Amino acid sequence: MTSMIAAIDIGGTKVAGALVDRDGALLAVARRPTPAKQPAAQVLRAVTDVLDELRADPRWAEVRVIGIGSAGPVDGPNGAVSPVNIPDWRDFRLVDALRAHLRAQPGAVGGPGEPSIVLTGDGVAIAAAEHWKGAARGLRNVLCMVVSTGVGGGLVIGGVPYPGPTGNAGHIGHISVDLDGDPCPCGSRGCVEILASGTAISRHALRNGWQPVGEDSSAVAVAEAARAGDPVALAAFARSAQALAAGIAATATLVELELVVIGGGVAASGELLFAPLRRALQDYATLPFVRGLEVRPAELGTDAGLVGAAAAAAHAVRLDGWR
Repeated sequence: MTSMIAAIDIGGTKVAGALVDRDGALLAVARRPTPAKQPAAQVLRAVTDVLDELRADPRWAEVRVIGIGSAGPVDGPNGAVSPVNIPDWRDFRLVDALRAHLRAQPGAVGGPGEPSIVLTGDGVAIAAAEHWKGAARGLRNVLCMVVSTGVGGGLVIGGVPYPGPTGNAGHIGHISVDLDGDPCPCGSRGCVEILASGTAISRHALRNGWQPVGEDSSAVAVAEAARAGDPVALAAFARSAQALAAGIAATATLVELELVVIGGGVAASGELLFAPLRRALQDYATLPFVRGLEVRPAELGTDAGLVGAAAAAAHAVRLDGWR
């Protein structure tokens, strides 16, 4: 029985890895910054460095599955990734590259003894994590979101994480909620991400005259200003909340959700985001079966991507002893 999964979480700012046991505990953790604007080989090097650090742990001998949750979109069946915020990774065959790296190590052999690799979108991974160990435990139909540098999401349908055919289901950040809105890096316009992310909050506040103290113009700084009562900062959070409400209501209308769980750096601002979001949902989620939809903060914090990459991989290969 497999007792350990190697999990890797690839985002626009960091690559993290861990050995995860059947209880969801992270028993070894490695991290590297993501060189997101660098050539593809340098981004891959950050991932392989994390993987090699995990391989140096004696417990690596127990690993038979590597679960990868990557910023998307992803192409799970072909093992490829095209993260919106990593420009040089377009249809990048990540699984093949990692398999080749593992086989090139001293003493490595291919075939039945080598770990299988399961790739899924990071939003699906986070949904799997919150459903397994977090705020969505025991529920059957849930949307889990991350609102940070970008906006991602994943679905649990019928009590099981739902990746869709390619691993991208629930990618709410790229639902268009403003037909004439700003262009999004994904190629569309007015996406939830371009309106609601931490980057969008900062950009909107600066455009409308907010003056940061010093050089910090991040969403964290905007949140500090909003807590102090700055009207422009408060309006930036209200705009983010409205865009999220529109995307959430659309998703809930399609799949009839019980709960929405939101984590990430912007969600860490607490009621600055959640209070206007709940108010906005009253305007958008109006049909009887979505009215009063509960929105709850995520519970797993920065560990969610790793726990979820392991959980999604365990579901995909139907590991004994997991869930």
